[in-house]
Amino acid sequence: MTQVLVGADPELFLTDMNSKRFISSIGKFGGTKHKPKSIGSGCLIQEDNVAVEFNIPPSKSEEEFVKHIEYSLATLADRARKMDLNLSFTATANFDDDQLEHPKAKEFGCEPDYNAWTQMRNPRPKAIDYSLRSCGGHIHVGCHEFDPFEMARTMDLFLGVPSITLDPNSKRRELYGQAGACRRKPYGVEYRVLSNFWLRTHAEIAWVFKQTQRSIEFLRIGNRLNVDDGIMIQESINTSNISLANKLMEKYDELGINLL
Repeated sequence: MTQVLVGADPELFLTDMNSKRFISSIGKFGGTKHKPKSIGSGCLIQEDNVAVEFNIPPSKSEEEFVKHIEYSLATLADRARKMDLNLSFTATANFDDDQLEHPKAKEFGCEPDYNAWTQMRNPRPKAIDYSLRSCGGHIHVGCHEFDPFEMARTMDLFLGVPSITLDPNSKRRELYGQAGACRRKPYGVEYRVLSNFWLRTHAEIAWVFKQTQRSIEFLRIGNRLNVDDGIMIQESINTSNISLANKLMEKYDELGINLL
């Protein structure tokens, strides 16, 4: 059976050690979308709007996935400390005007993503609040067995729905992270629903890998989401409805499918 590789490209904000205010990453770490910088162990970094983003190599095991994530976090934290900065794991933040003057700080949604449920292109994000910025925790899945949209819909069940109960920040969905948000990739799919909340602990990092693998196993044994569940999944994610998310998790738990 084909090995499913899992990668990620999470984003983080920076805060000043003393004032605690949010600081733009621009000009501090280097790297761009088209030319990221190596930080060793196959991991890369880049400046993305005002956030710093890191990319890990595709991982074939939970241990490997966690190791790459934690290596990147430790490396970035060390570099940030040398500039009197800390990494922030918040998914949204408001930046002062002086941190948004650079043209890169005004770039949003450089590539389109799609809604796996409608299979339509998502509209380009427009911030109602000019100072609001957000961080994602995107998951990359190397798998050609299934249609990328079908994989993203299934990942909504295994990752998106439980994230509503795990991630306290719902404001990010004003910009990104609606149900089914994904990109088709030559290797499979980039799942773009999650924020960076799962970077907080070793257990949550491992959970992301496990749930991604469970999504694939769900499809491999012939399971498919029905229409009614699809409607509930989308509503729970798009409206951050914890009650509905719990209802779905309880339903699947009774079927012997653990979403947490």
